[in-house]
Amino acid sequence: MSVRLRSAVGIAAGAALLGMAIGALPGPTVAAAPGPGIDLEGMDKAVAPGNDFYAYANGTWLKNTEIPADKAGYGIGAQVFDRTNERTAEIIKAAEASGDAEAKKVGDYYASFLDQATIDGKGLRPLQPTLGRIDGIVDRVTLSRFLGWTLRADVDALNATNFYTDHVLGLWVAQDFNQPNRYVPFLLQGGLDMPDRAYYLDEGERMADIRKKCEGHMADVLSVLGTPNIEARAKKVMELEKKIAAAHGDRADSEDVKKANNRWTRKDFDVKAPGMDWQEYFTSAELAAQPEFMVWQPSAVTGISALVASEPMDVWKDYLRFHALDHFSNVLPQVLDDEHFAFHGTVLAGVPQQRERAKRAVDATNAALGDAVGRLYVAKYFPPAAKARANAMAQNLLKAFDKRIDTLAWMTKATRKKAKAKLAVLKVGMGYPDAWVDYGGLEIVKGDAWGNEARAELFEYKRNLRKLGRPVDRGEWVMTPQTVNAVNLPVMNAMNFPAAILQPPFFDPERPLAMDYGSIGAVIGHEISHSFDDQGAQFDATGRLLNWWTPDDKAHFEAAAARLVKQYDGYQPLPDLHVNGKLTLSENIADVAGLAVAYDAYHLALGGKPAPVVEGLSGDQQFFLSYAQSWRGKLREPALRQQILADGHAPGEYRGDTVRNIDAWYSAFDVKPGQALHLAPAERVRVW
Repeated sequence: MSVRLRSAVGIAAGAALLGMAIGALPGPTVAAAPGPGIDLEGMDKAVAPGNDFYAYANGTWLKNTEIPADKAGYGIGAQVFDRTNERTAEIIKAAEASGDAEAKKVGDYYASFLDQATIDGKGLRPLQPTLGRIDGIVDRVTLSRFLGWTLRADVDALNATNFYTDHVLGLWVAQDFNQPNRYVPFLLQGGLDMPDRAYYLDEGERMADIRKKCEGHMADVLSVLGTPNIEARAKKVMELEKKIAAAHGDRADSEDVKKANNRWTRKDFDVKAPGMDWQEYFTSAELAAQPEFMVWQPSAVTGISALVASEPMDVWKDYLRFHALDHFSNVLPQVLDDEHFAFHGTVLAGVPQQRERAKRAVDATNAALGDAVGRLYVAKYFPPAAKARANAMAQNLLKAFDKRIDTLAWMTKATRKKAKAKLAVLKVGMGYPDAWVDYGGLEIVKGDAWGNEARAELFEYKRNLRKLGRPVDRGEWVMTPQTVNAVNLPVMNAMNFPAAILQPPFFDPERPLAMDYGSIGAVIGHEISHSFDDQGAQFDATGRLLNWWTPDDKAHFEAAAARLVKQYDGYQPLPDLHVNGKLTLSENIADVAGLAVAYDAYHLALGGKPAPVVEGLSGDQQFFLSYAQSWRGKLREPALRQQILADGHAPGEYRGDTVRNIDAWYSAFDVKPGQALHLAPAERVRVW
């Protein structure tokens, strides 16, 4: 996840970002071996581990597995998504008849989203009040009022540098960087239909073609309103989005939390970002009483505000009409839903076929009532014994990390003391949160799919507003229990490991320890290390943005990081595109450190006893193979390009090759100098 403010392991190869579908697999797969928990049949033992360990661990699976037509990619993470969503679908379908008021909301939301006939029958009527407000925009005052009215807490919950595309700014209520005992509202850039500013500004032929298709997409969406001169008006909307994109901070700047630490008073907006009527904006957004804000990307706020004053109101109105239609396309007539997928699914991610609506209805219900669904999921699929084992593993990993801090020869005594203090209070959330979101104030009406979605977004926005002025809750989760992922929140010095990732093949109490530590153990270690990586290490034990490194310690860390950047820059999955080592640095550091500490914790767990040999594999071989198979996956080329350009995670193949930085891997697989992955001991990156 790019910035470590909110960081997730990305175990599913960026499923949400890439539009990766989570439906059941209709095509062929290679089944996992029933006994050892490692897919022996999916390996390709003709490949030397030292030349291509990822192919050695996964080669036969990669050759024999087709990406399903409704997916941008497929792999281990997607398989777990499939299983989780099938379970969640059963829970949701049964919820309506349960008699429990909150469960009934879950069932009614799902049934309403699924009822395409009723949605089609209503046409655009549900959106008419919004369209009427847009029609009423006549100047920058009324435009500012509308933009404030549509502000939502729609920043990607896992990555504050990602923006929700349909609003020009997004709100994120989080712990103050400088005063960690209080919440503060963050404003972040948004307003684009495509994933990143590069899609608008890159002059290459490929991006130019995508922009042309996006312009056609805008015209097709606006055509449902009977808009005259549609092509010319869509072109102007695209030109406005290009200007918004030009104002955006780029990925590198957006990931630098120090550059995000911009405290603006209410008066600062009028001086630093003229154009918007900020009084109208904040009043309409119910933020007029807020004395100060954190502005993550000042150039975007300043640039968008200037565009409010400089661009014709008619162009702004068409822009807002397009985004209103596109944003709610899944709960509006099917022609809009199909058009949205044709561009966002097929053009941007290369997916030829949209998932069944029933599967998307599960996603929509999770998005609106995530904790309500999560409570039902945990009750059925995450027993106390599983939580206890996972917690025990986490504690073992924390001990191993603490021991590594003690033995770091390069770390000074002062920095070591602060690192250990931070580790000692790191809060581990396993399976589900301590407290659940109360949906009593959210009205769900069966048969009103559009209204349900709009009210759910507003409910979440107001839930976030209510945090302002309250004590910071370090136990708050940013993931639901049914999410297949994990997250570190250095601002809160806390981690979340949802119940859904704590299942095979990532976690299985019935298999040897080596496999669990190589898979979920490396995930836990990955998240622990995020508290101490290039971004997380900028926050102290309380979550304050404060440098606690000595200059010498920082220099050593940055030198190791630079070598890791170079290592990943050398990976080139496409002829014209290599992995961005700087963009993926935080995740790569976490992978190296997480794998190293998981290996240590695994041997601690053995308690001095020898590891059992399984199917001829030593304990260390089981450990490293489990790790490499955790990153098994395939992506369509457009989705792979999107990940490389816009995601802080490297493709799974190169994450699997993290093993080349771990000394024990060399002896486990007899890796020799001259083999492709071999690194001399001095070249292996050792961060923690």
